[in-house]
Amino acid sequence: MKRLLSSIVVAGLLVTSSFAADAKTENVKHNSLMKAEQKAGEAKLVKEAVRALQYTQDAYIYLNGKNKTKALESLKKAIGELTVALNKPNAPYLLPLNITIEADEYIGTIKNISKQITDAKVALAKSELPIARNILNSLKSEIDIKAINIPLATYPDAIKLAIKYVNENKLSEAKDVIAMALNTLVTTDTIIPIPIVKANDLVIAASKISHKDKKQTLRYLEEAKKQLKVAELLGYTSKSDTTYKMLKDKIENIESKLNHNKNTDSLFSELKSKLKEFKEKAASVISK
Repeated sequence: MKRLLSSIVVAGLLVTSSFAADAKTENVKHNSLMKAEQKAGEAKLVKEAVRALQYTQDAYIYLNGKNKTKALESLKKAIGELTVALNKPNAPYLLPLNITIEADEYIGTIKNISKQITDAKVALAKSELPIARNILNSLKSEIDIKAINIPLATYPDAIKLAIKYVNENKLSEAKDVIAMALNTLVTTDTIIPIPIVKANDLVIAASKISHKDKKQTLRYLEEAKKQLKVAELLGYTSKSDTTYKMLKDKIENIESKLNHNKNTDSLFSELKSKLKEFKEKAASVISK
């Protein structure tokens, strides 16, 4: 299920999957997705970067009209905005100008995924690329945050060089530098796997009630295993040393201890730590 989210207002929809466990489990999964979307929606544009880009574009237009004075004025304003951004605490390497957030949730079963993978392989073997492409495009469950950014390492220097050329009356060279600067905007694509986010929150929910509701704890853990399997089948990997098998083994160890009425506090603590690390390192960032 796909939906487009703005960087300010995040909308969500409760989806009951065909392998739903129970109402409480579904509620944890739903809230987990909503929290992840809301957090993604908190990504903020850097207003100075937006203004700096506008001033740069204005300067280019003025140079086209041979208006040296207005072009110089706009370029200086652009540098002023970038200087403000650079002087902020923990100024990022990339300043976001535009952000779009899209949630694409897979709501089928583990069996559905396996069948679709088989169908895609068959289609590829038959060179039926459009069919294979449609199948593969549906095999994802993620929050995708796309941002267009000003690179602080190069953009300000380019604007300063453009100012130098304008002052030397080299308007053509100034235009070329500005055009080059505008072409250095960096697009980043951050992908957050939804099943891993859900598994993490299900384990947290399980740890909170492990002493008072064993049955519900076991339901949460069983669903967490399913979500991890979904993530694995959909091809989401992590740079963490932790593996899907390790996480599954740790969950099953907790389940065994619970069934034998043994204390699981330390096991939950370790599992939550491993899952948190796995989740954070599974979020991939691609720069273009």
